[in-house]
Amino acid sequence: MKSGVHMTIDDPLTLALSGERFEARYRVRADDAAAALARARDICLEQTVEFPEALIPNDTIREQIVGAPEPPIAAGDAAWDVSIRYPVEAAGGELTQLVNVLFGNVALQPGVRLMDVTLPGTMLENLPGPRFGIGGLRRLLDVPDRPLLCTALKPMGLSAQALAQLAYNLALGGIDLIKDDHGLADQPFSPFAERVPRCAEAVARANRETGRRCLYLPNVTAPAAAVLPRARAARDAGAGGLLFCPGLAGLDAMRGLASDSSLALPILSHPALIGGLALGPDTGLSPRVLYGRLNRLAGADAAIFPHLGGRFSFSADDCRDIATGCTDAMGGPAPIFPVPAGGMKLDRVQELCSFYGRDCMLLIGGDLHALEPGEDLVQRCRRFVALAAAA
Repeated sequence: MKSGVHMTIDDPLTLALSGERFEARYRVRADDAAAALARARDICLEQTVEFPEALIPNDTIREQIVGAPEPPIAAGDAAWDVSIRYPVEAAGGELTQLVNVLFGNVALQPGVRLMDVTLPGTMLENLPGPRFGIGGLRRLLDVPDRPLLCTALKPMGLSAQALAQLAYNLALGGIDLIKDDHGLADQPFSPFAERVPRCAEAVARANRETGRRCLYLPNVTAPAAAVLPRARAARDAGAGGLLFCPGLAGLDAMRGLASDSSLALPILSHPALIGGLALGPDTGLSPRVLYGRLNRLAGADAAIFPHLGGRFSFSADDCRDIATGCTDAMGGPAPIFPVPAGGMKLDRVQELCSFYGRDCMLLIGGDLHALEPGEDLVQRCRRFVALAAAA
């Protein structure tokens, strides 16, 4: 083919799309507004047709399929916010393809970060979000007016019997949700089929003694073929919810669990593996999208993330951004609990409550075991409850 000669494609299909679009806001590095707009146009092509603009075979594809950029808005030193409107049909009604359109190929490019997403109601009908959310989880636990309290069964290496005894003591102490540590899977020292029934029974026994509604959430992150069978086994064993790592096993796998009416269990999302997608200020996803928006669209009822000042390098702005992504209006998906974690201690409960307000879930793991002289685990858990209630 000679240079400059365009290929002709005979296609009997006539595009007649709805004209409805969803919007993604990106932050790009560029020297000026013209350069930012050029980058936006490149993203429009990359995220839809992935084809040279001059070689697009007809104007219908160019006008109806390719993303449409809005004028760039200055966002600081050599940074620009550009909003792009994509046709709803490009996402195909699937979460996997929606994420692909939002940040598929451009995830490989430096100087581009997905900052936020806005979806119309027609798309949200296929992505209803969490089954419970903040309101439903509060009703399930009968805790209407304080932060929810969560902890993890750890350390890895304990037997199923030892973990069940630990779960019993934690539930007796007043913890609302007791999750498997995300490192507990199906290891020989604590097999899933043994650990889950033992822990579920231990928590149920504590609930009978206290009259409370503590939930046990086993980790059902697993190889693809094992996710649903483990979730059903957990339900059958009496689990009160599920822990899932969408970075390891897939956002859409979590969406499948959330939408399965035969399960109907709340889901706590763990951020294993995904953290690197939000660390750089010029690449990846904003904390709001990564920990908030995507978890809600995929059906999580609560999302774990590292709070500032713990073991991880998150800032106050990052944490506020995550809380916004979890709780603000999205036009459909219910708000979910932000779950600040990552080395939190009892002496930070007041600070955490002041930062997030009452609609948060406080996750404290190792520090619950740092007993004061004369204190046992049940008493320390009750101190955690009292601190949260007072705050």
